[in-house]
Amino acid sequence: MITYCRRTVAAIFLAIFSWPIAPGQTAPPRPVDKTVECEILIVGGGLAGTATAYEGLLAGKNVCMTELTDWVGGQLTSQGTAALDERPTQTDKLFYPRGYLELRQRIKDFYGVQNPGKCWVSRSSCFLPKDGHDILMAMLEDAEKKGQGTLQWFPNTVIKELVLAPTALGEAGEEIIQAIAIQHQPAPNAPPLNSQFLSQTIEDSYRYEDSEQFTKTIINFTAPQSNQGRTAQWLVVEATETGELIGLADVPYRVGVDPRTYLDPSSSSVEGFAYCTQGFTYTFAMEATTEPQPQPEPDFYQRFTPYYSYDQSRFDFDALFTYRRIWSPDGLGIFEPATPNQPKNRFGVSPTQPGEISMQNWLPGNDYTPGTPRDNFVYTREQLQQTGQLEPGGWLGGLRTESLANGEKIALGFYHWLVAGTTDAKLGDNVKTPNPNNRLLKGLDSPMGTEHGLSKFPYIREGRRIIGRPDFIYPNGFEINETDISRQDFKDDFYRENLSPRDYRRLHAELAGIDGLDVLDGSLSPDAVERRQRATMYPDSVGIGHYNIDFHPCYLEYPVEKPGNIERPGERQAHTPSYPFQIPLRAMIPQRVDNLLVVGKTIATSHIAAAAYRVHSFEWSSGAAAGIVAADALQNDYLPYQLVNQTALIANQKLLQLRRKIDSTGNPTAFPNTSIFTSFENWK
Repeated sequence: MITYCRRTVAAIFLAIFSWPIAPGQTAPPRPVDKTVECEILIVGGGLAGTATAYEGLLAGKNVCMTELTDWVGGQLTSQGTAALDERPTQTDKLFYPRGYLELRQRIKDFYGVQNPGKCWVSRSSCFLPKDGHDILMAMLEDAEKKGQGTLQWFPNTVIKELVLAPTALGEAGEEIIQAIAIQHQPAPNAPPLNSQFLSQTIEDSYRYEDSEQFTKTIINFTAPQSNQGRTAQWLVVEATETGELIGLADVPYRVGVDPRTYLDPSSSSVEGFAYCTQGFTYTFAMEATTEPQPQPEPDFYQRFTPYYSYDQSRFDFDALFTYRRIWSPDGLGIFEPATPNQPKNRFGVSPTQPGEISMQNWLPGNDYTPGTPRDNFVYTREQLQQTGQLEPGGWLGGLRTESLANGEKIALGFYHWLVAGTTDAKLGDNVKTPNPNNRLLKGLDSPMGTEHGLSKFPYIREGRRIIGRPDFIYPNGFEINETDISRQDFKDDFYRENLSPRDYRRLHAELAGIDGLDVLDGSLSPDAVERRQRATMYPDSVGIGHYNIDFHPCYLEYPVEKPGNIERPGERQAHTPSYPFQIPLRAMIPQRVDNLLVVGKTIATSHIAAAAYRVHSFEWSSGAAAGIVAADALQNDYLPYQLVNQTALIANQKLLQLRRKIDSTGNPTAFPNTSIFTSFENWK
């Protein structure tokens, strides 16, 4: 952790050089280039960060947003997964936050159809990532005008250091008073941005010094001077894909598999295993062609051939291409009216045609799934210490660069396997035919916007996850768990054999709803419980989401491509449908740092729950909530943690008023007709 104190000498130096001086700080190579004031600082321009900015701008706030890449939208754009992951009932009812609904409508207006790719991974929409960036930027510009807010957008920018001081409330916590950032641009005579692989540039982007590839601008983000003396001077929102600010601020968090308990009974580890996070994916776009194309074999291709597979015998090239087809020249969506003579493949969609574009995101294909201390992607706290990243000035993003590089290679190798491979690692020989009538789309104007053709950043399914603040119900800190959302009945032999009798009873008491006390006191057998048919309800819910608990498990041994390697045993025990769920404000508030809100995939969930809390509409809902909460806190001069720092949440009038405000803006905090008696069994 980097902690600095407010000192007179620091204030004098800051006034002269725009840089704070404090014990143990590493001096930058030069003074700060500029100081930027903002009411809401959003670190990370993914979908959650974009949604935070959208609502903050509509509320009239001065919003700053930083992003490592040069596109907003995260998994929808810079990570290439421009295929909306949605559940059927929620899509049928269009029960989403207002900004997400506007995004869907703008996609339809932009293309003329909702699903210009005719994909079938989703009933909603598949489209080009580069267009997603333009659509989202237009939304932010319109929100800025409508709400009379101010957006300060900082692409190609990372946070290098945080300056913290005791909270203005005089309590035990701290607050962020400055965030020191580095923005990079191409150096003279260097290639344009997005010409090189991320693994070749990411560490450089976190260093103060100019280099052969980048010139740097050092920026000091701080609260508006006009807000000095207020409780809520500014709010900082952690919206990065891997939880960078969580690691940098060194607040309590978890990485990887949690210990098996009655709340996470399907965990693959009794004691927990920090090195196994869900796989990440460098996506790419490929175009079907009329004629065969040259398909040169990468020099690393043979190394990864033991990994590549269709995995399921029902899949073949046409199925995989159309699964995430993001563009079709005729623009006829799968659920739009079709002509009577239009051909269909066995999945009920039109087969691949020349000129169509597909985005690839497949396991085992371009998913990279490291799961050992030698190759895990998101560094644990101990690894951050070992690599010096918790030292002053030592932060380099908290990721293993070698794993980024291997993820890039495995993705490019997967493209070659699709078009030229003949052997399937799982299904055997003679089940895979070459498909040379395709080309990898490269170039700064390509769908991914890179010279190499891979996404600008890998699609991240899991990063660091905060541990919320403790109370007597959650003495070890608040967390959303498997039992809060899963549809499993947990009565098969696995749970009887792997939980103690006491924990087996506690598990079913947790699921019993209003009959829970009868299970605990022994008057009702755990096996007689008729489990509730809904997710846990939270009095501090500020958003919603729905998706299956969907795993892309880490692999057991090093390296991932080792012949015969397998997924970590037990990881798919939790792979199951979920009920529509809520996003409690407590899950967005870290311990110790009082003016920090956390959104997206790094909120307080367990490893299992995180497998559902990771898709597009959830990210938007969490970000929208943060934008409204931050604006309300600034307007009414409080810090969000004050609404949930007491266990007795039910009678909290300020919290009730906040929920009503969020709902009134068209951002639901609960699903329709939600109560303790509601069944969501029919929500698919």
